[in-house]
Amino acid sequence: MPTLDIIPETVSVALVSEPSTPAPTKPDLEKVAKRAQDPLAAKGTPVPAPPAPPPLNIPQLIDHTILRADTRRTDIEQLCREARQHKFYSVCVNPTWVSLARQLLDGSDVKVCCVVGFPLGATLPETKAMEARAAIRQGANEIDMVINVGALKSGDDALVLRDIRSVVEACRDGSAKCKVILETSLLTNEEKTRACELAIKARADFVKTSTGFSTGGATVEDVALMSRLVREKGLGVKASGGIRSLADLRRMVQAGATRIGTSSGIKILQEAAG
Repeated sequence: MPTLDIIPETVSVALVSEPSTPAPTKPDLEKVAKRAQDPLAAKGTPVPAPPAPPPLNIPQLIDHTILRADTRRTDIEQLCREARQHKFYSVCVNPTWVSLARQLLDGSDVKVCCVVGFPLGATLPETKAMEARAAIRQGANEIDMVINVGALKSGDDALVLRDIRSVVEACRDGSAKCKVILETSLLTNEEKTRACELAIKARADFVKTSTGFSTGGATVEDVALMSRLVREKGLGVKASGGIRSLADLRRMVQAGATRIGTSSGIKILQEAAG
């Protein structure tokens, strides 16, 4: 059988002279996958379907929320009863209801989330820290604090950082998590970016879109922006404000939300159940 003599130098020159091959695009990869599957199908071999994405554990995404000024004791009792029954991640309440919520949820895995500096964020850092510590002593596991929006818009990043850090430190001392509410409807994209960067610097656990009491709530665009900015730093993104349906929830999760704040949790579960 004849042999083929190959001169290494010739091969080297040929390789250098060939143009580089561009990386395959997504359509190219899909064609390759289809060509690989076609021979199997021709032989009657079943072609495995691509794996389906894991189903959402919807209750564990939701902070079951009631923050109205006219909330009554019976409203908190119902909120906690629903949270226990449906295994929501937490209930989110105003400071005055933390102790009652903790009592009603005793023995369950449902956590208590409390808002601080709510809804305007225009209190002193020391006041927010004191409010957070009091809520944690009464049983709060998570604190959702509103940033000083006016300071951020004035360019006073040092005050905003001190504002966030004071609450983060209170949460660390009490083994609680801290979420930072940006109130995105009042901010430009540049301001949202700075706020996320300050939350990262302060070592918060989450950034959150909205209080639900301002000019707008969560949007897909804001959640996507916030997720891009913080996810590699290990922070979560809570979407809140105006999330009232299963479709709303899915859009926010697809955009990058890892927690959902809503007062429509029961309706969303009903839609999910069909």
